[in-house]
Order: sequence, then structure tokens, then C-alpha cells
Amino acid sequence: MNKEIRNLEPKAVWNHFADLNAVPRPSKKEERVVAFIQKFGASLGLPTYTDEAGNVIIKKPANKGMENRTTVVLQSHLDMVHQKNAVTHFDFSTQGIEMLVEGDWVKAKGTTLGADNGIGVASIMTLLASKDIAHPPLEALFTIDEETGMTGAMGLKGGLLEGKIMLNLDTEDDSELTIGCAGGVDVTASGTYNEEPTPTGMTSYRLLLKGLAGGHSGMEIHLGKGNANKLINRLLYKASNEFELRINTIDGGGLRNAIPRESFTELAIPSGNTVAFEKYVEEQRAILKSEYKTTDPNLQVLLERTETPASVFDKEFQFKVLRAIYTCPNGIYRMSPDIDRLVQTSNNLARVMVKDRCYSVQCLTRSSIDTEKEDLSLVIRAGFELIGAKVTNGGSYKGWTPRPDANIVKLMSGLYEEMFKIKASVSACHAGLECGILGANYPDIEMISFGPNIRGAHSPDEKVQISSVQKFWSFLLETLKRIPLAN
Repeated sequence: MNKEIRNLEPKAVWNHFADLNAVPRPSKKEERVVAFIQKFGASLGLPTYTDEAGNVIIKKPANKGMENRTTVVLQSHLDMVHQKNAVTHFDFSTQGIEMLVEGDWVKAKGTTLGADNGIGVASIMTLLASKDIAHPPLEALFTIDEETGMTGAMGLKGGLLEGKIMLNLDTEDDSELTIGCAGGVDVTASGTYNEEPTPTGMTSYRLLLKGLAGGHSGMEIHLGKGNANKLINRLLYKASNEFELRINTIDGGGLRNAIPRESFTELAIPSGNTVAFEKYVEEQRAILKSEYKTTDPNLQVLLERTETPASVFDKEFQFKVLRAIYTCPNGIYRMSPDIDRLVQTSNNLARVMVKDRCYSVQCLTRSSIDTEKEDLSLVIRAGFELIGAKVTNGGSYKGWTPRPDANIVKLMSGLYEEMFKIKASVSACHAGLECGILGANYPDIEMISFGPNIRGAHSPDEKVQISSVQKFWSFLLETLKRIPLAN
């Protein structure tokens, strides 16, 4: 672990972050980080409880003079997105994140950093361990599985928390106070298909599209970044019409909430078409690099010859699947007519796997309007049902309805302007935050989300700004000082 990280200010926060990042913590496999937090709470002598879902709750009394203030719930999620560059050799199941400092930023060596939501977790740990920070009664809520289904938040039962204010530390821009978010649903199309022997006289290739920027499929969906699944399908669709192309495999994307960065396909074409096909790929490479030079400057399209596969998709299925993927919506579906610059509804074509007679196409559909989320999921369903796919919805979660008149919103927006001499952006976001789900069982709790500047979340480009963490930390501490008296 880079020692520079532990010498950054505020030292306590960065040291807890470094300790946390030494613990592997992928979504769905949080056993080690849950044990880490349980041990941390016990070491402080604080009441520590793990609920049936796997969430950890640690309670700490107010420090002297703050006993009569309203109890505050501090909430962050323990899991992190695991993504790495193709050339990076790293085992997320056994290795801690390798961090480094570049100017005013902390990032990781070829992997996601885990600042989403590790900085929030580390900040809460610092408050729990502190002896001289002024704060009201605290309830620390560390949820699991936020990144791949929010099952921790969904499983949190009512009655476990007493707090009337919740500070969610999972926003990624230090000028924003988030008071609402989108809901989401996973839409998956799957099925089987027939194969046939590869025709004779064919030359085979491996076509790889990589180097895209990727990123958070909610917070960055409006940036127009390339989606590897859509772009490689674009190449295949045109080539299938011109070169009698036959496909053996398509494999692209990864996590549902990450914009796909890479995709590859194995294919074969009549040997007489190789010169024209290779020229076509070269032309398409130039076109894509021109189209995406701003958002994805490192885009690459690589083509190499391989051994001819024994089988390929049958012609009818290949015709259908390429068209179904082409018609699948991706990116912004509708902007909010009520909130300036807010994406209201979108879809991320996250994962495409077509191999060994089985196929699966996975999407994450988001919207701050539940009925519109349902409508877009039906659009996707209709397209894939036309090719005979089984389409299922899962992991649905509701959005968080903004309450701009809540007392905590008024307190923190006023405090932000007082401290930093500019107004905070008080708005909703297109990411999925846990607040909407948690509010279902705690309808009377006032919630707000904020955090430091994090860029490139859910990709190996993820980084967190050092000066912004300092700003965020000072804002958090001052907020806790000003929490009002309990009713």
C-alpha cells in the first residue's frame, strides 16, 4: 500500500480508507468486510449488530453537551465494483487495492479504487473512533450489496434505527446535495439457439473492441460514452450483410451498473472476402475513433486471425440476434421536463454473452418515474420477445422522491453557502441510491446525500480528489455540530 495515502489529510479518514481497501469486498461476497467492520465496532466497545440481511449497525452515544440533539444515521455501503484493465494482473478475491497519489487525486493501479463508497465508510469509521469530535447520538449503518441489487437496503427491517435524520455519504460531486434519485430494474433476455458446422473455405478472426472509458451507468450515462456491446454489434451487423460473415461467439461487458468497456467476437468469413473485410474493419476503426475521440480517446479495434471454429450460429439466429441487439435502447431515453439537466430515464446495455448455444443480454433500466421505468423495460422486452427470448425482470428498486423543504436540506444548503460562499446544487441524481429503499421502512426519516469529488466510478479510471475529501470532511463535521435538538 502506498505510504503517501496514510500521510494525507485528514489522516484519520485516509488511514481508515487504506485499512478498508486492504480487505477484498466485492458485491455478493462481503463476508470479509462485514467481519472487518464487526471487529472494528467491537474494538471500540460500541454496540454492534448485524441484521439478517448482513448489514452492520454500530451505535455511538453523543459526546458531552450534545446528548439532547437529534440522533443521526450515517450510512454508506461496504461493497465496491470490481473492474480492471485487460492488461492488469490483479486478483480481487485475494488482493487489497493498490493505491497511488497523482497530484490532487488518489487512484488505483489499473483497477477500480473503491472510493465509491469507501470514503464514506472511512469517514463514518473516523467518527465512531473519535474522542474529540462534536457530534449528536450516531447510528452507523453499513449496508451490503449496493452495487448489484441493493439487497442490503431492501432487507433492512423497520425498527432497528432510531435516528430521525440520515446522512448518506454516497454522492460523487462535492458541490451537490442530493435529495432524490432514480429507481432501477434489471431486464435480462435469454434463450438457446442452434449451431451448424462452419462452412468450408472460411478464414477466422477474433475481433476485439476495447479501450473505452466506461464508467457509472447512472451518473455518467449522459456523457455519450461508447458502449462496447453496441459498437461491436454495429460492426457485426454491417459486416454480416456484406461479407457473408458467420459468428461463433459474442462476449461483451460485465457489471450491470458499469458502461461496457470491452467486447470481443470470434467469426469466420469466406476466404475470398478477407481483403475486403480487413479493409472494412480498418475503415470502421477510423470512423469510431473519430466519432468517440472526445469521450473515448483510447478506443481500439483489433483484428487477428485465429483457428477456424468447428461451428457457428445458424443463419436465422444470427440474423435475429444482431437486429435485436441493434434495436435495444441504450443511453438516455428521456430527460426530466421538470429538473434541469437531470436524466429521467435511461438504459445500459450492460452484458452480452452468446456462446455454446446459449445467449443472455442484460440491461439495467433506470428512471425517477416508476411508470416510465416500466415502459422502457417493456420496450426492451418487446424487441427480444420478437426473436423468441425469455425476458425477465429482477432487482427492481424504487426511486427516492425529493423533499426540498425537509429541515436537513435547509440546514445543509444554508451551511454550505455559509462555509464555501457559493450555493450548493440541491438536486436529484440518476444513480440508484439506497435512500429510496431505506425510506420505505423509515418513512419519517429526513435524508440527504453528499460526498467528495469522485470521477470515473465503476471503471479503472476511478479517482477521488484529495482537496475535495478535505472539503467534504469539514462540511460533515460542521453539519454534525449543528444538528438540532430532538423533539
